[in-house]
Amino acid sequence: MKPNLQFDFLVDKTTNAITFRREFSAPRQLVWDAYTKSELLDQWFAPKPFKAKTKSMDFSEGGRWLYAMVAPDGTEYWSISDFQTIKPIDNFTALDGFCDENGVLNPELPRANWDVTFSDKGENALVETVIIYNSLSDLEVVIQMGMEEGLAMTLDNLDEFLLTIK
Repeated sequence: MKPNLQFDFLVDKTTNAITFRREFSAPRQLVWDAYTKSELLDQWFAPKPFKAKTKSMDFSEGGRWLYAMVAPDGTEYWSISDFQTIKPIDNFTALDGFCDENGVLNPELPRANWDVTFSDKGENALVETVIIYNSLSDLEVVIQMGMEEGLAMTLDNLDEFLLTIK
């Protein structure tokens, strides 16, 4: 990440929410595409040394993205995002959760509502994501899992990827 690009990671334990804002040195349309097209997501959406792998994606209201983060040893960690609302190049919301390779939810890990907003910041794009968990204990589980560090590494991957497709 370039040091002059904004990155905020805020935890609010009163609302069980994580808010992160990240600026990218790219146009908003390109960043939107990187977040919403599986062939692009697979190239950046995982903290190093993991890789993302999409099994299926229907980016539409009521659609679903089923994907894995694949460790260097081949271990797959599956997740789903159920898309709720989509306002092209401005915002989408999704219900995210951990699952198996068939999309069956893991009831022992938390689900969360994601609200992802894209805006212009000069010539750059700014993405603000608000993730709300059902309980404080759910929020604390993902913090302990390394959410902040994992997101920072993943978004740095997006920086690198955007340089290759501009």
